[in-house]
Amino acid sequence: MFFVDVIELEGLGNRSYLAGGPAAAVAVDPPRDIDQVLAAAARRGVRISHVVETHIHNDYVTGGLELARITGAVYLVPAGAHVSFARTPVHDGDAVDIDSTADLDLAAIATPGHTPHHTAYVLREAGRPVAVFTGGSLLIGTVGRPDLVEPRLTEELARAQYASAHRLAEALPDETAVLPTHGFGSFCSSAQADGDSTTIGKEKTANAALTVDVDTFVADLLAGLEDVPAYYAHMGPANAGGPDPVDMTPPAVADPQEIATRLAAGEWVVDLRSRIAFAEGHVAGSFNFELDGKLATYLAWMIPWGKPVTLLAESAEQLAAAQRELVRVGIDRPASAATGGPAQWLREGERPASFARATFAELAGQDMDEVVVLDVRRDSERAEGWIAGSVHIPIHQVHRRIGEVPDGTVWVHCAGGMRAGIAASVLDAAGRRVVAVDEGFDAAGKAGLTVLTG
Repeated sequence: MFFVDVIELEGLGNRSYLAGGPAAAVAVDPPRDIDQVLAAAARRGVRISHVVETHIHNDYVTGGLELARITGAVYLVPAGAHVSFARTPVHDGDAVDIDSTADLDLAAIATPGHTPHHTAYVLREAGRPVAVFTGGSLLIGTVGRPDLVEPRLTEELARAQYASAHRLAEALPDETAVLPTHGFGSFCSSAQADGDSTTIGKEKTANAALTVDVDTFVADLLAGLEDVPAYYAHMGPANAGGPDPVDMTPPAVADPQEIATRLAAGEWVVDLRSRIAFAEGHVAGSFNFELDGKLATYLAWMIPWGKPVTLLAESAEQLAAAQRELVRVGIDRPASAATGGPAQWLREGERPASFARATFAELAGQDMDEVVVLDVRRDSERAEGWIAGSVHIPIHQVHRRIGEVPDGTVWVHCAGGMRAGIAASVLDAAGRRVVAVDEGFDAAGKAGLTVLTG
């Protein structure tokens, strides 16, 4: 018997896997914080014999090199990937034994498209395919982005994605489980995954890569591509160079004077509390990236790379969870940190800053000629409907384009509230009067606001 354990990386919208038999297992696309992979293996009572990468990742720093070093596992990396560390190069058609007691092996299938060297791995039991780890090639209802390597290769890689999807569909039985790394919120996916699980057979009927002609597929895929998170530019080189082990020991403690000094120096002070708590009271000049949101994605996307960051958390547990999220995207050591709340973070005599939260109904009650409505959703979201007269600046651009926001009180909204909270904190730090609309966008039309489409 074989097993497959899923390791969810919800903040990044990815999955890693541990798969094997009674004695040994393979780790697929492991995260930087490898302790959870080791814990999964310990729960199963298995040895990690192999660690494999489907590709050099663009959206997170891998833990593969360190995991292989600690466990003594064979580290398999696609042969076409240019890396500067020792590994076992994998070629199309290569196969390795994972657990001979369960007659389990792993076979490599070249699946270029997400990257030129991308490789999928088929888990076989007694020679029968039972699962395929597809990384960023065939996802649930979609495929991985083809535009993350080199702009001039994008169309070529999009066509390769189509061919790779067909190769997998033709080579594997319909009942084979498809286990992708991307597609659960990661911007490495060309679209959000349609569901939580799938098989080759299901994808044959639901995935555009397998249901339309290649020219239609490529045209639609390229038309749907949106901005690439800025931090992606740093992930590939970090992974190709061989990431360092992580250090998640607590950062140095910042007192109120140090927090003020760091803010005055232009450093980023990030408050991890909920957007509700932040709006009610916070350190003036700090930014709100709530831990329960997509902290790693949006902070890494927006912060100037390498700028020192100080974390403000309610508790040591919240701080530790944030560090775990951030090391996954290469933000390794906060410059400092503090726990508690504004009372512990402000100097004597200082008062917390605050701003209002509201609903779309409250926005509808305003004189629309007297307020600024700022939409911070993605282009594709806005294309489906927007409030008449609103200004559009996607969330990841707000901090660089504050000067484009018209004068007046800014009512900022997104699709649900989290990104509006981030944008409101950035505007508030810049001295703008702001109201965060904390409600789902479907409520806008129902509140009587004019929502345009087309």
